[in-house]
Amino acid sequence: MTYSVAVSGASGYAGGEVLRLLSAHPQVTIGAVTAHSSAGMSLGALQPHLHSLRDRQVQETSVENLRGHDVVFLALPHGASAEIVAGLGDDTVVIDAGADFRLQDQDAWEKFYGSRHAGTWPYGLPELPGYRERLRGERRIAVPGCFPTGALLALAPGFAGGLLEPDDVVIVSASGTSGAGKAVKPHLLGAETMGGMTAYGVGGGHRHTPEIEQGLSAMAGTGVSVSFTPTLAPMARGILTTATARVKPGVSAEQLREVWCQVYESEEFVTVLPAGQWPGTKSVLGSNHVALQLAFDSHAGRVVVSAVVDNLTKGTAGGAVQCMNLVLGLPENTGLTQAGVAP
Repeated sequence: MTYSVAVSGASGYAGGEVLRLLSAHPQVTIGAVTAHSSAGMSLGALQPHLHSLRDRQVQETSVENLRGHDVVFLALPHGASAEIVAGLGDDTVVIDAGADFRLQDQDAWEKFYGSRHAGTWPYGLPELPGYRERLRGERRIAVPGCFPTGALLALAPGFAGGLLEPDDVVIVSASGTSGAGKAVKPHLLGAETMGGMTAYGVGGGHRHTPEIEQGLSAMAGTGVSVSFTPTLAPMARGILTTATARVKPGVSAEQLREVWCQVYESEEFVTVLPAGQWPGTKSVLGSNHVALQLAFDSHAGRVVVSAVVDNLTKGTAGGAVQCMNLVLGLPENTGLTQAGVAP
């Protein structure tokens, strides 16, 4: 069976990545590609790497243009999805790559996003223990943020296994500039980013903080507090996350590694590397994979987990296509078997 798929936000990085993956998916036909300010332009002028779609004309993002497809991917600015979704019937599967439906806490949404909370959809990170079965057959899926994807997968096994303390969790992530989107911003110019790194959203101000706390709290069965600091790295795409948490008394390094390996041993897209091998962002470039490694810092009594993810693939578009496959009853890896790109 072939499914008709529409992609909104087709002019941006996330929408372009969704289209890149869908163009190689054997069971979809790409229908409407839509955007706002670039409506009327050819897709080839906006996404020149999408060779098979270069002659497509970008349509205006509207309910009328998106209605009638089996699946609609939304890659819109935060706060823009709810109005579109309201006009799409329950017969349409909607995969939202924005933040609108990720958070359960209305107050947290209003604090970090400054608008009315639109609601909460099933959270599309099937590798989290217990989450995969919740996604099958759903018609609305909220795709995780790029930072939470790496951070949650880094620490979930420890919290789900009851090995980690719920307070004093510290996460630092280095992201490529594509994580900020395609709109022109002076601080993201090559001359500003090349040869240096900067921190931002410091002091608990980044919007992904409540999303990370929400996911880890669900794993732990109790509230988890997180100090999250993102940094901007001089690369186009990729995230390197270093996540640490205090280990409960009596837990050994061997126990930690055994639990992480058990949780992910059957996951195609998450790999615990052999002992002593540490992940680099280039190893997952362009792929739907997460590579991670962990160590026990016995001096500080903390587990240290390093995880890498391509923010545009597994961190956004790959995760979205993976969720579509689950919802439609397709093999989860359909259209997502690409290895990384090297060098």
